[in-house]
Amino acid sequence: MTDLTTQGVRADVWLWAARFFKTRSLAKQAIDGGKIELNDAACKPAKVVHVGDTFKVTRGEERLTCVVVALSEKRGPASEAQKLYAETEASAAERQRRIEDRRLTGGALLRPDARPGKRDRRLIQDLKKTL
Repeated sequence: MTDLTTQGVRADVWLWAARFFKTRSLAKQAIDGGKIELNDAACKPAKVVHVGDTFKVTRGEERLTCVVVALSEKRGPASEAQKLYAETEASAAERQRRIEDRRLTGGALLRPDARPGKRDRRLIQDLKKTL
């Protein structure tokens, strides 16, 4: 078996093994889509990750900054995956602040007082047709 600490692991494989994404394909799509930064630079799926590297991961409204603590090419249980990285204190505090903001604002959803009537439904349908 090869020593992963000296060679490193592909970025998409590590993100999959650390359970940031459900499949390696989703991890690759996120990297290609610019949702992942490695050491404050753009990342490619085949970029080699080493211990001590910093990832910035964006998933929806969630943003994480994590430091690579260990390497793995195999996806294991969640308890083992959490040992592969450590989220920075600033990232955890910012994430909690954003969660609290969303909770207080109701997720920024403006809910109507009642269901749309016949005229409103027609306006909505016309709007969808133009898009």
